[in-house]
Amino acid sequence: MSDAEVVLITGTRKGIGRYLAEHFVSKGALVEGCSRTTPEWKLENYTHHCLDVADEAQVKAMLSSIQKRHRRLDILINNAGIASMNHVLLTPTATVDRIMATNFRGTFLLCREAAKLMLRRRYGRIVNLSTIAVPMRLEGEAVYAASKSAVVTFSQILARELADFGITCNVVGPTPVETDLIRSVPKEKIDAIVNQLAIKRLGRFEDVANLIDFFVKPESDYITGQVIYLGGI
Repeated sequence: MSDAEVVLITGTRKGIGRYLAEHFVSKGALVEGCSRTTPEWKLENYTHHCLDVADEAQVKAMLSSIQKRHRRLDILINNAGIASMNHVLLTPTATVDRIMATNFRGTFLLCREAAKLMLRRRYGRIVNLSTIAVPMRLEGEAVYAASKSAVVTFSQILARELADFGITCNVVGPTPVETDLIRSVPKEKIDAIVNQLAIKRLGRFEDVANLIDFFVKPESDYITGQVIYLGGI
């Protein structure tokens, strides 16, 4: 069994998730990742699982596999997420169910099962991703923002419930980053969001990784239940 940190990242097929997988591998970690479909890339010291984060049986099977192979899990990063821009009056219930399943139920399942494994060593770092759409109350993103708002409240309570076991839980709220998640959003809408930030630019993968690095350091054991939004919102 290696002494390298074991990191589990959800939604690693592309975008922020893929960047984080490469980032942690470059730092010497053993990285486990997942997405619904197989990524078009391979990485040394990276293991991919094809699953739906909202499927309890599949999530349990992945954590069981990690436990058998590594006997530990040090870091969980809940990055998997989906969005859908629409006026509330035009939003089908199927869209609500799909967004809540991936963004909230998936985060809940991963946190619950990962924490069980972290408990064995009384050590762990959990970072959940939210969005600046929560504090900005962005029109057209009511369901997406609500799902991520649920992640924030859940994370803050989970932080209290896990504090006695050496496990921290914090939240990163990215600004729009150049990923598929915002590609379908009109440019003027993105520009309007950026113009409300203190730092008027799109987010970068490096910005997200920098904050996650801070939250997951062993020295950050006195920091939990915190929510940091990027860009100065």
